[in-house]
Amino acid sequence: MAIDWRNLPSLTSLRAFAATAELRSFSSAARALNVTHAAVAQQVRALEDHFGLSLVQRDGRGVSLTAEGEQLAAAVAEGFGALQRGSEALRSGGADRPVRVSLTASFAAQWLMPRLRDFWEKHPDIGLSMHPDNRIVDLHRDGMDLAIRYGNGNWPGVEASFLASARLVIAGAVSILGDKTQLSPEEMRGMDWIISRNWPEQDNYLRSLGLDPQDLSQSDFQNAELSIAAARQGLGLVVDSYALVASEVAEGRMRVVHESRDQLPAYFLVTLPGPQRAATRAFIKWLKSQS
Repeated sequence: MAIDWRNLPSLTSLRAFAATAELRSFSSAARALNVTHAAVAQQVRALEDHFGLSLVQRDGRGVSLTAEGEQLAAAVAEGFGALQRGSEALRSGGADRPVRVSLTASFAAQWLMPRLRDFWEKHPDIGLSMHPDNRIVDLHRDGMDLAIRYGNGNWPGVEASFLASARLVIAGAVSILGDKTQLSPEEMRGMDWIISRNWPEQDNYLRSLGLDPQDLSQSDFQNAELSIAAARQGLGLVVDSYALVASEVAEGRMRVVHESRDQLPAYFLVTLPGPQRAATRAFIKWLKSQS
């Protein structure tokens, strides 16, 4: 049966009446709804005006229901009960679902994974579902709670907040750098390199230092994760985002010998507009605490 929305009484009046019918008191209903006694009485009178019927009668300090009031109370209790059951089912279902995160494989491996133990120690009840993808996915279509994206933070239709610097750096293994904490372009020109193909930002950065990527002695790897792994083994210098080599530097396996001054691009937390599930909010708060 189609619902005639225009002829339904207001939800506020129905709530006030349902609470009054259950508790048999305007004062008790007011406390349950966190409003005033007068507000509840006014809403119940508005409902009586809507139907043109008396629904409640004062009975000492409380109220009793008329026959029509008892009939309406049964229907309203059934309706609000169904709403409550549906809300609780939806809430519990959302709580059990893992937080779905879209991000690149390199960011997951180099930045997120070394930190995840801390998150699970603090939130052992929250599951995470990682979806590595170099594409910019549609969060709504693909059912993602959030994404971690590399860029300038100006994607349409989403909300983005800064997570971590992605400024480019040149880094190498301690085994090939020895005691050196920085290298001149001339020194770098004579070393082995791990160069990524088809990465304009890398090439522009090297050219800004007077280095031609085509003239460098180089090995080529297909993604940042493999490139960093090769650099860690001492196979050459690598250009990458500081965020992706930070854990290697912190643990003493690699050293940064030059870094860009550019503030963008960076890594951003990206969500759809609107409220987030409690689990998603907890994960976002933890991510921001790590940057």
